[in-house]
Amino acid sequence: MSRSVADKAVVVTGGTRGIGLGIAHSFASAGARVLITGRDQGVLGAALERLSGLPGRVKGCAVDVGDPVSCEAMATHAVEVLGGIDVLCANAGIFPSARVDEMTASDLDSVMRTNFNGTVFAVQACLPALTSSGRGRIVITSSITGPHTGFPGWSHYGASKAAQLGFMRTAAMELAPRGITVNAVLPGNIRTEGLADLGPGYEEQMISSVPAGRLGEVADIGHAVLFFASDEAGYVTGQSLIVDGGQVLPESVLALQEMGQS
Repeated sequence: MSRSVADKAVVVTGGTRGIGLGIAHSFASAGARVLITGRDQGVLGAALERLSGLPGRVKGCAVDVGDPVSCEAMATHAVEVLGGIDVLCANAGIFPSARVDEMTASDLDSVMRTNFNGTVFAVQACLPALTSSGRGRIVITSSITGPHTGFPGWSHYGASKAAQLGFMRTAAMELAPRGITVNAVLPGNIRTEGLADLGPGYEEQMISSVPAGRLGEVADIGHAVLFFASDEAGYVTGQSLIVDGGQVLPESVLALQEMGQS
């Protein structure tokens, strides 16, 4: 599987930190040519430094995925520096907290603009190059939050992640005649900088809710994305893969307690 992504041209939006950086690391480790994007030039430079020395060549550019013009410039730049686009990882996302009774129009617009609109704009911008590739792959980073679970303060985030899957299913149908697959990974709680910001108490509670008894690592998501991007997954499209250590499986806290007693 890793061999089939070697030397492929890969764009990872939001690839400067967290899950996106992990995805970029997985592709670069497998020998792919990678372009990572982000909005902060300082963070972008630090990410490029962390990805240096891997078998694959990694470039970067500043992009606002919520702006279709910026996404068009990203796609043009990717073709120039990578020689084309074989894989688009639509990963960029934000997750600010706002409860329903306090959420403003600006809160909602900001999350949907980046998480959902940004996915659509990135796909649209990269379509010509993905079509020219002859084996285009689109992998969307969704979440278990929204499609399968909820968490107070993240109703707008969850809605954006569920919207990505609705988009994915029809896009997969429309793009299949072009030889392009469209799939999604749905991470559970993954150990990232963002999770660390929520504090040790949050992390302990999350670990206790995962049957696997640990949080996921960014590499766990990277492995799943590499599968969807591989030649071996060429007949898989419109599918979503949950990567969460079994977090969505227990029907109650009692189920977890019973598991511990076995």
